[in-house]
Amino acid sequence: QVQLVESGGGLVQAGGSLRLSCASSRSIFSFNPIGWYRQAPGKQRELVANINSGGTTTYADSVKGRFTISRDVAKNTVYLQMNSLQSEDTAVYYCSALANGVARYWGQGTQVTVSS
Repeated sequence: QVQLVESGGGLVQAGGSLRLSCASSRSIFSFNPIGWYRQAPGKQRELVANINSGGTTTYADSVKGRFTISRDVAKNTVYLQMNSLQSEDTAVYYCSALANGVARYWGQGTQVTVSS
């Protein structure tokens, strides 16, 4: 059973920064891709950013230039550096990973609240 454990959420003022971490119980190379989704109240869950096994990254248009996804293979951890946070970034952020093209795993989520 794969476990994805997020950390790093919290309350931050607009313009501030946070770094989210997602620690995996399995080698992150086994996922293609692994990344972050978010869900704001009353809205659908949406992709924020992901990284595939080859290191290629994908970002939602709304976060390009502000968020950066990275990974530490030795620690089996994926990070999401979030800068220039805006109130619209307030959401529960979920780590998610796809294995073998069919099995999707989710973390429990971490709350990010941006105050204006």
